[in-house]
Parts: sequence; structure tokens; C-alpha cells
Amino acid sequence: MPKTPFRVDVFSTKPYDTRYLQQTVLQKNVGDQFDLRFHESRLNAQTVALASGADAVCVFVNDDVCAETIEVLAAGSCKLIALRCAGFNNVDLKAADANGITVCRVPAYSPHAVAEHTVALMLTLNRKTHKAYNRVREGNFALDGLMGFDMHGKTAGIVGTGLIGEGLARILLGFGCKVLAFDPTPNDACVAMGVDYVGLNDLFAASDILSLQCPLTPQTHHLIDDKVVSQMKRGVMLINTSRGAVVDTQAVLRGLKSGHIGSLGLDVYEEESSLFFEDLSSSYIPDDLFARLLTFPNVIITSHQGFFTEEALSTIAETTIGNIQSYRESGVPTFPVTSSG
Repeated sequence: MPKTPFRVDVFSTKPYDTRYLQQTVLQKNVGDQFDLRFHESRLNAQTVALASGADAVCVFVNDDVCAETIEVLAAGSCKLIALRCAGFNNVDLKAADANGITVCRVPAYSPHAVAEHTVALMLTLNRKTHKAYNRVREGNFALDGLMGFDMHGKTAGIVGTGLIGEGLARILLGFGCKVLAFDPTPNDACVAMGVDYVGLNDLFAASDILSLQCPLTPQTHHLIDDKVVSQMKRGVMLINTSRGAVVDTQAVLRGLKSGHIGSLGLDVYEEESSLFFEDLSSSYIPDDLFARLLTFPNVIITSHQGFFTEEALSTIAETTIGNIQSYRESGVPTFPVTSSG
């Protein structure tokens, strides 16, 4: 007898999530194997009841899969938490393990997407194209205040040289930058292309442009704090497209006010769960620190869109469905995550 369709409750759903996941199920011709149920709400202890009866839940970066949520999932029929992202710091892995729930993720989707968005932030901050665009539309063709610098010959530092860091290094080397990097496990491909690995303190001191591409761990939480800001070159450009809490927002605000940080580009924010992926244009921004950041003319913030390309969304959907299908057939997803990471 055929298996009963595997029910998957998908949380934090936007129209593009629905479209790409449904397209993947159709392309794989496995529509009869899955019962996908989409929820706009985020998964947390207050919304977990929506997943009652689900075999699996599919979550994203700002879902809160805490121990309390996991215990409710385990009390039902849920046996799988499928992350449609690479990071898993929002899941209590020990609680999942203790409750017999398997966790899986998408380890890589399009490193090019995030690396290219990182460079887009750098170029916009440097050449101030966002300001020039608005000026020209208003008939203002003056160049005052639009001065940038040649990226060629500048020193760019990268913290974290996984696939995204590697892709970023390749682009920056193409610009003619000297690229320094720090990673506990150096990437041979980066070494081969001419990246110099140095200690963190040396990286902070030497970089004209500093880009964070590292995962969020206890060791990297608030990696960029007041002490590190003071070690950086005065006028440094700081970019974070990794995880928001790698940066201590208050320390960065102090660095901007003092002029020690020359410009800041963020695609992530440590308290983004109350802001990002939502339209607050007819309301207000409830986060005072975030609102303060927006007052600086040398700050550009995008709302966690570094991953947002057609290629990346296709890969995320294909890997997610593949993970769930593998678990359904064998009890083991293609890309599992264990409590040891």
C-alpha cells in the first residue's frame, strides 16, 4: 500500500516560499507524497499548536524553535524539523535530540548570492549611488558629498571563509584588493587564489573594509564589540551579511558617532525577528536602536535579502524537499544537523 502523504507545516511563509516549494514538488513528481500546509506566522511556543498532527515542520531564520516549542511538537506526531536555511542557531538541538526529533538544513544554496550582495553594499556605501540616484531624479547633478575611493589597492578583511567568504574573496581580488582572512579552518581554495590568513587582531587593525561571513556561535556572539571597534582602522567600512548578533549594535553605534567606523552595511540585525520580512511602512519601527542606525547617512541596511535570488530560492526548495523526502523514505535526511553542530 502507498504511504500516507507526509504532512509538512511550513512556517514564516511568504508567496515566494509557497511558489518555489510547490514548483519543486511538481518538478520532482512527488505531489502525492506530501501534504504541504503553509502558515504566514512564525513558529514559536505561541503558534506551535498550528502544527498539531504534522509529521514535520519547515522553518526559517526567525522562527523560534526553543525547547518549549520542541516539546509540544514531540507530544504530537512531528519527527522532523527542516530548516530552509544554513544557520541553525534558532533551534535548540539538545532539546530536539532529547525528544527524538531529527533536524536538517540547507547547508549551501547560492554562496554567490550572498557574496554579490555583500559587494553591492560595499559599492553603494563607497560610491553613494543611492544618494546620486535620488539627486538626479530631483534635477540635482552636483557631485558634492558623493566622493568615494578606489577599491583597487585597499585591504579587505574577511572573517569566515566558507563558500560565501571564498566567493567574496574571489570578487574582491578581482577588484584588485589585498584580501586578508581569518578562519579557524583555512580554506585551501582561498590560499591558492592569494588570500593571506592572519590573526583576528591583525585583521581588524589592517582592514580598510571588514566583512563578516561567519556563523553565529557562542564564540562569535558580539564578536564586534567596543574593544574590537577601537582596534580597527579609523574610517573602516564594516559589512555584516552573516548573522545579526555577531555585531554588538550599541558598540557599532558608538563607533559611528565617534567617526571610528566610516560606514556600515548590514543585511542582518541582532533583533531582526521583530522587523525583517514584514511591511511596517504604515506603522512604526519599534526598535529604538535600529531607528537610530537609520539616522546615519553612512549606514545602509537591507532586510536579510542577501539570499534572495532565483537560483538560491530554487536550491533552497530543492534541498528542503530532498531532505524531507530522504527522511520519509529512510529515516535520515540528506543534510542532518546534530546537537554537536
